[in-house]
Amino acid sequence: MKKIITQGLQIYTFQQNESDYISLTDMAHYKNPREPKDVVKNWMRNYSTIEFLGIWERINNPNFKGVEFDAFKNKAGANSFTLSPQKWIETTNALGMVSRSGNGGGTFAHKDIAFEFATWIYPEFKLYLIKEFQRLKVQEN
Repeated sequence: MKKIITQGLQIYTFQQNESDYISLTDMAHYKNPREPKDVVKNWMRNYSTIEFLGIWERINNPNFKGVEFDAFKNKAGANSFTLSPQKWIETTNALGMVSRSGNGGGTFAHKDIAFEFATWIYPEFKLYLIKEFQRLKVQEN
């Protein structure tokens, strides 16, 4: 794993199947240092988030379970709707998010999804994250 340092946070990244994944859990510390997983779960309650995740999966994942996605999309935004990254991944066969437990664990997302999450946290934060991510890619090359 490699890390990006932006806005005083260490944000871990890794590669899987030639795609870059960025830690949503690490980014969520910007909004709530004590309970970053709650930030991720709150983001996943939004209709626009579920819609974005579903579109990303339909474009990039031939094994995405669209019927299960539709059930989440129909409930998203309601006061009683909750969704964890693990449930999303398991139910829809999602590839855009990865959930890891233990040391170095947390919720990671494909860079496309991670940048969308960063926008939700704070647009300025997203711009700093993109700059640091680009710097990391230049260093790798």
